[in-house]
Amino acid sequence: KAAPNFQKEILKVEHLTVKNNNGFDVVKDVSFCIRGGEIFAIAGVSGNGQVEIADAIAGLCKVHSGKIYLNGKDITNESIRKRTLDGISYIPEDRHHYVMDFTLNGNIALKDYFKEPFSKRGILQQKEFESYGEKLIKKYDVRSGQGGKTIVRSMSGGNQQKAIIAREIELQSPLMIFV
Repeated sequence: KAAPNFQKEILKVEHLTVKNNNGFDVVKDVSFCIRGGEIFAIAGVSGNGQVEIADAIAGLCKVHSGKIYLNGKDITNESIRKRTLDGISYIPEDRHHYVMDFTLNGNIALKDYFKEPFSKRGILQQKEFESYGEKLIKKYDVRSGQGGKTIVRSMSGGNQQKAIIAREIELQSPLMIFV
């Protein structure tokens, strides 16, 4: 096997501390970096802070202290949308908390709906949603009763997960977080 050829540093986490709702540290002084092409895994017993580290990087929970850098830029206090635009894809542990009442087409385009071709001068382009939805449904073999018009909540768990994976992978982000 050839030696890995990692690229530049994509993510740097310095002295990250995250507290839970009761003010207790669930992540305490964690530091690491990830380079392009590298697969980085955090494993442990459920409840030991792995999800909170991922959520903090994605912007879903507040950082108590420390810094998060994406491609050398401090994103510690950026919004979720800004982090997505900067290059983070995020597949959550629990898909049921995330936009399950949208149609499959709407869910698949969720992170790009405000950009062209999905939106022109602030007007949503329904045909673009349908076309893109059909493409990803076929490419990722997402099975749904009414195609792109199916409400995601009514789909099987595996197909819900495939839809989220399709959406996030198609963003072609330099950093993909799978929880």
